[in-house]
Amino acid sequence: VPAYSEVTPDVVDVTAWLTPSISLNIPLVSAAMDTVTESEMAIAMARNGGIGVLHRNLSIDDQAAQVDVVKRSESGMITDPLTVNPEVTLADLDKLCGKFHISGLPVVDKENKLVGIITNRDMRFIASEDYDTLKVKDVMTKENLVTAPEGTTLAEAKEILRRHKVEKLPIVDKDFHLKGLITIKDIEKAEVYPNSARDEKGRLLVGAAIGATADVLDRVAALVEAGVDVLVMDSSEGYSYWQKHCLEWIRSKYGDTVKVGAGNVVDGEGFRFLAEAGADFVKIGIGGGSICITRETKGIGRGQATAVIEVAKARDEYYKETGIYVPICSDGGIVHDYHITLALAMGADFVMLGRYFARFDESPTNKVRINGQYMKEYWGEGSNRARNWQRYDLGGSTKLSFEEGVDSYVPYAGPLADGVQTTLYKVKSTMCNCGALSIPELQQKAKLTVVSSTSIVEGGSHDVVLKNATPSIMNG
Repeated sequence: VPAYSEVTPDVVDVTAWLTPSISLNIPLVSAAMDTVTESEMAIAMARNGGIGVLHRNLSIDDQAAQVDVVKRSESGMITDPLTVNPEVTLADLDKLCGKFHISGLPVVDKENKLVGIITNRDMRFIASEDYDTLKVKDVMTKENLVTAPEGTTLAEAKEILRRHKVEKLPIVDKDFHLKGLITIKDIEKAEVYPNSARDEKGRLLVGAAIGATADVLDRVAALVEAGVDVLVMDSSEGYSYWQKHCLEWIRSKYGDTVKVGAGNVVDGEGFRFLAEAGADFVKIGIGGGSICITRETKGIGRGQATAVIEVAKARDEYYKETGIYVPICSDGGIVHDYHITLALAMGADFVMLGRYFARFDESPTNKVRINGQYMKEYWGEGSNRARNWQRYDLGGSTKLSFEEGVDSYVPYAGPLADGVQTTLYKVKSTMCNCGALSIPELQQKAKLTVVSSTSIVEGGSHDVVLKNATPSIMNG
């Protein structure tokens, strides 16, 4: 229901807390599904102010490698840059640069002292047949190296790069040990994506899914080593011994340095269980996703709005009792853009979306043409296609006994940035109608009312023939 407002969309702040210590610039998270989030989606999400959660239908090494790709894609200063030894062949160097999509590397000796730098410019006129015999030391730039001392700001680095017309600036200490690397591409990307979500080192944020499975200890260790910002327990049922045990193990080994989201739950009791177990945020929703049939096959779940409202109340009560604010995530049940605003108004701190993001260029599935319309494939994690049976297992089964998800298509929607911009403008516009400058203020001021089926019909176009739905109209 509209309220008195003096607010315009350009001043609305949609900053959201992912965990008590990590904030996002937009309240959107892409789901940990193999049709939604891999490194390309995670990079796009962070560039636009949110975060992507890499799915766990990957080997431990592959999932950790994708975390590394995201963290290395952009950085204020790369504190642990890839380097190469001067004795490495150009063939091996070429493979390394190809793997990480980079154009050059600092060259260091065994003591990590900078001895040169090698880029495409150095290799441009080297015949490919000589790559196996020539070494880095034979072609690298080693005279008049352009470097900067520790403490150099990005603005100072940009001026040094401009003045010397180079693209990479090694940061060294007084003994010439390599301490970091600043590139012109990273500086330019930070300017192109001013709303991007970054860590304290200027790298893009990224999350990764884990499960309470036999390999979880090794998976967590590899993801933490790769630099993941938040781990997300990926399960259809979070109110369980296995999630509590996994959270307690992570806390015992890493303390509060590793952030973990848990879920899913649908009531206050489930929320409190996970909050007390050490979850940094809690996901809400069972059976509400567009490709989920858990309620249909098992009769387990709850309406998403009811679940969010009850869990939000439990979160607020927990905060009053303990002084600890545990953010909550509405996961599933989003059909229209305005449903995002409703979820936030009902108390969610942010929302996790699958179908919404599966439509975009950055999702991992192929674009296909069905009956003249471009579509993208989208299937549930509980479907036979995904075979992610562990997500729905309660500790005993070793196979997917029955499906809890479907295999489907979603309409192709182009690049993520364009879609997210439109969606956020709608969210901000609705917040303006409520007189709210921020998500917490929306939750305080929003006046929700129950609507009838007739009200829903009259809320859209009705009793007219839409022009784009009319195949042929002749002027007469």
